[in-house]
Amino acid sequence: MNVLITGAAGVLGHAVVAAFRAAGANVVALGRSGEQLEQAFGPQAAGMLYVAADLRDAATVASAAAAGVQCFGRIDALVNCAGGFHMGTPVHATPDEDWEQMLDVNFRSMLNAVRAVVPFMLDAAGGKIVSVASASARQGLANMGAYCVSKDAVIRLTEAMSAELRGKGINVNCVLPGTIDTPQNRAAMPKADRSKWVSPEALADVIMFLCSDAARAVHGAAIPCT
Repeated sequence: MNVLITGAAGVLGHAVVAAFRAAGANVVALGRSGEQLEQAFGPQAAGMLYVAADLRDAATVASAAAAGVQCFGRIDALVNCAGGFHMGTPVHATPDEDWEQMLDVNFRSMLNAVRAVVPFMLDAAGGKIVSVASASARQGLANMGAYCVSKDAVIRLTEAMSAELRGKGINVNCVLPGTIDTPQNRAAMPKADRSKWVSPEALADVIMFLCSDAARAVHGAAIPCT
């Protein structure tokens, strides 16, 4: 299997890359810079392709996908791990730059990735797409409006694409993690009950399943992972 992973150098992205590599997959790892990817995974090795890409720029992401196809022949799965979190202000007081940031990192990054990869999957008559939304996307939460809206857009786009592509051999799904157990979240919430958090490795297992043939009958799902 050949898989393209956005946000590969992040905590979740790192776990997803590790899971696919352990299963013998070739990985196209997208990150903000080659240096960031080398810091996360070491020097580029066989079966790995590091690509620096600004996910906000459609042309850059299209070039990254083309590089992956040129290197490995095709892309069988796309995993959209890139994302970000921001909260703290009510909707009426949230500045434009915070809205734009959340829409860029959570929605536009996914949109640019699927635009780049889906044509290759259509040519190959198959593929899997898994994106990371959030449990918070299921309802609006106080002081989290921009984040909730951006992650809800991931679910809606997943559903729309599934309706468009399921007859073409492409499965499109997303996962809805609660709080992910990351160093950043531990630092921000030192007194939280981490037994209720989901580990990056457990979330990676669900993503791996959705990218496998065992999930061939799963279309347009938004799967809670808590």
